[in-house]
Amino acid sequence: MDVVDIARWQFGITTVYHFLFVPLTIGLTALVALLETRWLRTRDPAYLRLTKFFGKLLLINFAIGVVTGIVQEFQFGMNWSDYSRFVGDVFGAPLAIEGLLAFFLESTFLGLWIFGWDKLPGRLHAGCMWIVHLGTLFSSWFILAANSWMQHPVGYRYDAETGRAELTDFAAVMFNEVQLVTFPHVILAAYLTAAAFMVGVSGWLYAKRRRDLDGEQGEAADAERSMHRKAIRIGAAVAMVAGLGVAVTGDLQGKVMTEVQPMKMAAAEGLYETRESCAPFSVFTLGTPDGREEKFALTVPCLLSFLGTGSFDGKVEGIDDLREAYRQEYGQDPGTVYYRASDYVPVIPVTYWSFRFMITFGMASAAGAALVLWLTRRGRTPTARWFPALCVALPLAALAGNSFGWIFTEMGRQPWVVFGLMTVDHAVSPSVSTTEAWISLLTLTSLYGVLAVVEVGLILRTIRSGPAPYVQPTGRDGSDADDDQDAPLAFAY
Repeated sequence: MDVVDIARWQFGITTVYHFLFVPLTIGLTALVALLETRWLRTRDPAYLRLTKFFGKLLLINFAIGVVTGIVQEFQFGMNWSDYSRFVGDVFGAPLAIEGLLAFFLESTFLGLWIFGWDKLPGRLHAGCMWIVHLGTLFSSWFILAANSWMQHPVGYRYDAETGRAELTDFAAVMFNEVQLVTFPHVILAAYLTAAAFMVGVSGWLYAKRRRDLDGEQGEAADAERSMHRKAIRIGAAVAMVAGLGVAVTGDLQGKVMTEVQPMKMAAAEGLYETRESCAPFSVFTLGTPDGREEKFALTVPCLLSFLGTGSFDGKVEGIDDLREAYRQEYGQDPGTVYYRASDYVPVIPVTYWSFRFMITFGMASAAGAALVLWLTRRGRTPTARWFPALCVALPLAALAGNSFGWIFTEMGRQPWVVFGLMTVDHAVSPSVSTTEAWISLLTLTSLYGVLAVVEVGLILRTIRSGPAPYVQPTGRDGSDADDDQDAPLAFAY
């Protein structure tokens, strides 16, 4: 393996790992704010207990997510200095705004929420979490705008003397057509993930508490069952609706992708020959590793044409024709273009299967949420032994869908790091040796492994403890009590 391969592995490992925390943080901020708002409107003790409980889980996830996210910044200067130099003028503004406005907005109001339980009026306290959620949306917008520019560069000019892309139209970058479909898709996937997480946690606790309280009567036992049931129903409803939104926005994203990155759509299907109309979509294929020859395939007629063009008779360009077109446009001789061209074809098995795993896990989590809603309808108590397993499987499926979607998005763009402008082998730092790259990869991977143990341990310990017992509020507006039950929340890190 050379430096480029090692640097790609390191970036892939750290980025996918970091992205496990991102959708959960975005979605949980909205759900925690929703739960606290419900508490203020209904004064139902269950919502206050759930707010503090999932607030603790949010804080753990947020803290570890911030640590892993910082590494991404170091990587650009460490392993990808030529890339940083090329895109610095374009990315400088959106990422600076993200750091100075969005992230500070999140951290400031999250601090107010953590330490303001017995100091702020209830509505203002709940408003802090809504502002935190707004900050996560701002952060997502600016970061996704930068990533969308890598997929579809707009609003720039290339300076041949400096070898840099220079920003000429900030609005074009912010409202890139790829950005306009990517942002809602990612945010809805975050809502799906966090809601599935709520179902998984509450479903497991519901089954556990049902066994623990089996045979017990009285208000305490009923309140415990009712609280977990509320969380299950809320999480399942949000997950199902968000799942439908993910499907719709994913369909829109596929059509834009076919327009601006036709090679990615062709690679997603392993389609080598152009289909003038009615291109089929293969649900499952067995064939050669590169996907050129198939031995068995389960296909849906004309579906790929619809996914790519919106018409069942739409034309979908194949890999061979696109590769030739790219060779004509970008050249093959390193001396004739600034950036050396390559095969222009991503790794077909990765794009093919990551695309299907993304769809499969996303649909499974949404369908599972619908099943949970059905099993708990009209006050029914789910008694099936597999119900806890179903609930726990939902967040795992949602996280897997997010990860495979991210892998497909980035790997489908290969060999470009900035589509049409810069290939990956020209983005790596020229001064980094193979030994240094290996040390960096092994060190960060080991560190992330330790953080994974810490994260999972904290999450599981908090889940096992369950929501803290309810204490009658005595705060300044009756929204919270000034007692020791808030102390663990403040130090949940």
